[in-house]
Amino acid sequence: MITVVVPTIGRPSLGATLAAVGTRLPVIVVDDRPASRAGPLDVPERVRVVRSWGRGPAAARNAGWRAAATPWVAFLDDDVVPRPGWAEAVWADLAELAGDVAGSQGRVEVPLPPGRRPTDAERNTAGLSTAEWITADMAYRRSALEAAGGFDERFPRAYREDADLALRLLRAGYRLVRGERVTVHPVRDDGFWSSVRFQRGNADDALMRRLHGPSWRAALGGAPGRLRRHALTTGLGCAAAALAAAALTRGRRLAVIAAPAAAAWAVLSAEFAWARIAPGPRTPAEVLRMAVTSVAIPPVACAHRLRGEWRVRR
Repeated sequence: MITVVVPTIGRPSLGATLAAVGTRLPVIVVDDRPASRAGPLDVPERVRVVRSWGRGPAAARNAGWRAAATPWVAFLDDDVVPRPGWAEAVWADLAELAGDVAGSQGRVEVPLPPGRRPTDAERNTAGLSTAEWITADMAYRRSALEAAGGFDERFPRAYREDADLALRLLRAGYRLVRGERVTVHPVRDDGFWSSVRFQRGNADDALMRRLHGPSWRAALGGAPGRLRRHALTTGLGCAAAALAAAALTRGRRLAVIAAPAAAAWAVLSAEFAWARIAPGPRTPAEVLRMAVTSVAIPPVACAHRLRGEWRVRR
């Protein structure tokens, strides 16, 4: 009845994911490493491996469900750990669903460290526990995937491709539900600059807007983003820098004009940094990380959004 599909880029966490799934369900691992890195994967013999050659998670999931022959396909990320009894629980979640239900999402738990407030990165990961229709643990009816054409491979990252599929299925008249099975999503330390690297997702937001209109976030139950405020912050910073540079050759009057723009940029940057610092542990390392990355994020986010808009218009 069910095939489990796990796309992977060869992360060490894959072994724990497969061990937690157990042996009661057929499993397909989709190796999405590029050809230059595609050595053998360390997986149990019972696990079938197909390749998608580094084309991204949307293409990897498409390769997985198309290789499956069961009515349902349960997608798991390669860094989650299903709770004991998950195989039985996913079967119970799917067995009696009505024909108009296209998908069932598992309940995702994000364990946070006890005894202190979570960091900014930990809070971002914890948001997965309330996110809608994420493929960390999402089962789809194979016929619905066929009707929708699968995941849109224009989404190159593990970002928004699951939301796009969910919105297309809902628009086609299907229902999506939450099941009772539980999967744990550990928090990873992705480094000092991870929040800046994550701004690449703004390019995918441009595609979401083009495909689903300006209200796509609300359709998924999400909060408004900060892109407009980032654009204002970036504009003020660029204006202040340009005026200050021009003042070096054209006189003090431009410097007087640059001062208010610089002050407004500083206020907006400080507000953004404090919004990220205040809920956290406020350790020196965390405060430094938030202060530095809060200055870098607005221009990087705007640059990626402009790149995304250019790409979708082409």
